[in-house]
Amino acid sequence: MAFPGTYNFNYYRGDRYEFVIRPKTANGGAFDLTGYSARFKVANQRGEGKTQYQMQAVVDGSADTVTCTILPGAGENLVGGTYVYDVQIDFGATIVYTLLTGSITVTEDVTGADDS
Repeated sequence: MAFPGTYNFNYYRGDRYEFVIRPKTANGGAFDLTGYSARFKVANQRGEGKTQYQMQAVVDGSADTVTCTILPGAGENLVGGTYVYDVQIDFGATIVYTLLTGSITVTEDVTGADDS
């Protein structure tokens, strides 16, 4: 397998944003995700001194997919600018793979969460 892949995307602050990852083995078959859990973390920078946010990541072992979601409440933490992220899967503490990484360009919304 050739992990991690790169996916850079634009995000409109406060909206729901979802994408699905379908990891493959080296021969192109589905990567068996049975027993794996996932993490989707967004940060203002890579390395030490970062501020990071946990987003939603759900593994479906029967479909061998990972669904990553920025929910509106969590997305409110991302003010306009550029962020970085990683999506990782793990099987216990011994096997960890980074499936996807990239940047998120956040655009401020017009209405805002506090507008009526």
